[in-house]
Formats: sequence, C-alpha cells, structure tokens
Amino acid sequence: MPVQTAKPAGRPAENPARKATTKRAVTGSSLTTADAPDSVATPAPPAKAPAGPGRPKDPAKRAAILDAARTMFIRHGYEGVSMDQIAAQAGVSKLTVYSHFGDKENLFSSAVASYCEQQLPHSLFAGSAGTPLRERLLKIARAFHALVSSPEAIAAHRMLCTPQLAGSPLAHAFWDAGPRRVQDELASLLHRRIAAGELVIGNTDPGQVRLAASQLLVLLKGDPHAMLLFGCTDPTPAEIEAHLASAVDLFLRAYAPGGAPATGSDDP
Repeated sequence: MPVQTAKPAGRPAENPARKATTKRAVTGSSLTTADAPDSVATPAPPAKAPAGPGRPKDPAKRAAILDAARTMFIRHGYEGVSMDQIAAQAGVSKLTVYSHFGDKENLFSSAVASYCEQQLPHSLFAGSAGTPLRERLLKIARAFHALVSSPEAIAAHRMLCTPQLAGSPLAHAFWDAGPRRVQDELASLLHRRIAAGELVIGNTDPGQVRLAASQLLVLLKGDPHAMLLFGCTDPTPAEIEAHLASAVDLFLRAYAPGGAPATGSDDP
C-alpha cells in the first residue's frame, strides 16, 4: 500500500487588520487613500491667492506723456497725431501710454484736465483767511483769462470748432475736463460765500448758483477772448485788467447784498 507523502504546510494567511496597520506605520500617515473609507474625500489643493496690484504707475512718465500729448495735439490736431508719435515724443513705449490712459480720447481729455489744473488749481478757489471776496474773484479772473487766452487753449478751441470735431464725443470730453470743471470749482466757492452772507443768489438753488458761475466766466472772456480767437489785435495788459475788474464788479453788483462789492474775509 503506497504511503502518501504529506504536503508541506503553506504560510498562514495574513490578518487584513494587521496589514492595514503595517501600511499606516510604514507610510507615516494616519489614513491613506488605499484604506480610506469612501466617505472621506481627498483634500482639494489650496486656492491660489488673488493677484496683487500691478506695478505702480510712474508719475514722471505720466507727466511726460501729458506734456507730449498737449504739444502734439496743439501742433498737429487731434486726428493728425498717433499714439506712437506721442510715445516717441514722451520718450516712453506705446504700451506705457496705453497702460496710463487706455485710449487716445481719454489721453486727450486727461491732457486738458491736467492743463486746467495747472493754470487754475483747486487752491485758487479754496481761498485763504482774510482775502476779501472781490480780491478772490479778481485772482480767479486773471488766472482764468491767462488760461483761455493761452496759445494752447485758443488752438484747442479752434480745433474743436471744425466740422470734423464739432459736436463729437471728443468735444464733450473737452467740455467736461475743462470748462465744466472750472465752473464746478467756481460754483463751490459761490456756495460758501452765500453761506457766509456775502452773496445772494437764487435762495442758494444749485441751478441758480451754477448759472451765476457761468455768467461770471462769460463776462470774463468778453471781447478780449473773442479778439484772440479771431486773430485780431491782442488787447494790452492794461485793457485786460480793466476788463476783468469791470466784469467782477458787474457780477458783484448783481449778487452782493445791496449791490455793492463785498469786502469781507475769505471762506470761513
């Protein structure tokens, strides 16, 4: 009878729990993807931090672009100037010009606003203690006349009155950046003087005060500005000063209490 040879015993099956414990110990993780229950989601990668602000604009480059734009627009007209030419004149790249101003129309209106701010700064309208109203208005009148009679302003006025640009969005942009801004500053000054009892204008109605500001600016232009615009003989400095003083006095006779020029202190 043949003798059956016993097969050698195989390795005992490994305990599944022990296997998972061993894997955790080796990986150093409390819970791996392999043995994680279905209800535990893999953590999402952290969200990227929002991008910070771009590089600050260089004020010197901005000023150079505005100066170049003002010169080129006056010399060649709006349509006769390209952004490349303005960039070359300013000594910057065209990309820098677009980075600061976006487009040609915005550059034009910014150049107008910058020039007006240089000639008629906010401080001129803000006033200083002790300055009589008539003197304050005369200071504004002289600065305003210097602005509107400058070669740059005369050239811009003529350019915007051409058939190509009259009534265009560019003309409206010019109005908002220049004349409207000056009118707003003057109206604010008049409101303060009304509150101080130095002027009486339509019961402080904003529309009436704005109208009064517009009236004074029109009076200040008068014949001297028209003569410059049409290329006639320039008025003498004495004639200009007499015209400005007369315009201010006429305004005060209309709106000062009792029709007399106010001599009180400046804005409270």
